Amino acid sequence: MSLQIVMRKHLPRRAVLRGMGATLALPLLDGMFPAFAGSAGAGAKLPLRLGAIYAPNGMNMMDWTPAVEGAGFELTPILQPLAPYRDQLVVLSGLANNAADQLPGEGTGDHSRSSAGYLTGAHAKKTEGADLENGVSMDQIAAREFGKQTQLGSLELALEANDMAGGCEHGYSCAYTGTVSWASAKTPLPMENDPRAVFERLFGSSESTEHQARLARIKMERSILDMVTDRLAQLKTSLGAGDRLKVTEYLDSVRDIERRIQRAEEQSSRDLPIVTQPAGVPATYEEYAKLMFDLWALSWQCDLTRVTTFMFGREKSSRSYPEIGVPDAHHPLSHHQGRPEKLARLAKLNVFHMKLFAHFVEKLAATKEGDGRLLDRVMVVYGSGMSNSDMHLHQNLPMMLVGGGGGQIKAGRHIRVTKDMPLANLHVTMLEKMGIPTERLGDSTGRIDL
Repeated sequence: MSLQIVMRKHLPRRAVLRGMGATLALPLLDGMFPAFAGSAGAGAKLPLRLGAIYAPNGMNMMDWTPAVEGAGFELTPILQPLAPYRDQLVVLSGLANNAADQLPGEGTGDHSRSSAGYLTGAHAKKTEGADLENGVSMDQIAAREFGKQTQLGSLELALEANDMAGGCEHGYSCAYTGTVSWASAKTPLPMENDPRAVFERLFGSSESTEHQARLARIKMERSILDMVTDRLAQLKTSLGAGDRLKVTEYLDSVRDIERRIQRAEEQSSRDLPIVTQPAGVPATYEEYAKLMFDLWALSWQCDLTRVTTFMFGREKSSRSYPEIGVPDAHHPLSHHQGRPEKLARLAKLNVFHMKLFAHFVEKLAATKEGDGRLLDRVMVVYGSGMSNSDMHLHQNLPMMLVGGGGGQIKAGRHIRVTKDMPLANLHVTMLEKMGIPTERLGDSTGRIDL
């Protein structure tokens, strides 16, 4: 056994740097595991992370679904951006969000029920008032357990307005489309769409959230890293070469995100009529999405939370994407009526979302943890609450798992499950792989062999 391993100091798992009121969590380092345990990947148990991503308004299923089952499947056009990580994918066909189907006398409201049932497997009560009723979501079941060991139980992120009050669709509350995370059947969790607010939730701030106050602070404040410089220098002298490199790369990422948020806030004071997002949101959707994904990656890298949900948009989103040649509003475009030109533009939009997700996967793959990568220790489900949104179908959903799951998933394949198997079966399976056995969730009937 080397002298370095025997002599190295054991750092607490929740080690932070403090200075001038600033607090900065550290990434998981080999030095946070006991001496004689070898590297973090050899003798100590690294944490698993659980994520869920929601893509609204269904999918162009012809460009999503692989033709062949098993390991020999070909990546379809929408899945193509994930080609470098093919060995980390499990594409699932045949799953159904049956809880989102219309009950007798309910009328329309398929979009609201789609997102409400995505992680709960429950049927949303039709109401525009405070008497909401849905079901606990699988991410919050995980958060109850993992939150005992992290600063934040969970993180909920979105790229559109997070209003939760009032009615949004044919008698259904906006809460049903504004989030996919439910702490209980009556408690929806708001999604955070302001990157500055996410940053401060992760790293802390006592400053005012008022817009002008933020802009004034930009001119006078120093970086969080500058505030903890002395303590950082002391820490590095006690770390091994590998941990010093990890800290340097991590802090470079934090500084880069600070810079991007500040730049967005500075730009927000200019006359940009096409930008209606609050201060702290970048001018383009691509910049915005990548910034939010990078914040997510940082939260996992420093183990501030192990559970995250993310919404590209809410159901019935009317966002357009002129930057990729799709000027159509998303929701009307999803009602394509089978027209080839509309289907082509919908697929282009779906591919764009996947490229942004691939940026996140690349981040996880580039982040070292123990003897492997952060990507090896995560399980992220990506999909939608409906398939063909032109017909409001909740069956044969576009679903995919990404990540190694700590070696518990046989990836690199396409699985076709029994027709109309409840989507909640996948969630129960994921929770079990996370070490959280769950007898039943929503309309689940069993488990999936992964």
